[in-house]
Amino acid sequence: MTQLHALVTYVPADHAEAVLTALGDAGAGRIGNYSHCAFTAPGTGRFTPLTGSRPFIGAVGQSEQVPEVRIECVVEAELLDAVVLALRSAHPYEEPALMSWEVNGHRS
Repeated sequence: MTQLHALVTYVPADHAEAVLTALGDAGAGRIGNYSHCAFTAPGTGRFTPLTGSRPFIGAVGQSEQVPEVRIECVVEAELLDAVVLALRSAHPYEEPALMSWEVNGHRS
């Protein structure tokens, strides 16, 4: 049985398709005979770049609000590291927000 993880990230809306493609191409979102499965929802990302950062959007020391998309998908445990690398490569932010956790679904 393969352990599944849920993976969530937030990406500027105009980069969502590129990140979704990278995630799916790396193996995220495989459910049965389907690939690239994900759930997306719009929202607003808020952050303030600190000294030493190189913000993709905004300026150091200034609060920023950005239209973003929340992306959720499942990832097989053995693919998680590769999927996170693909996410970081496709994501425009210097420090993309992401989280993952084990889920009860197992794949045989």
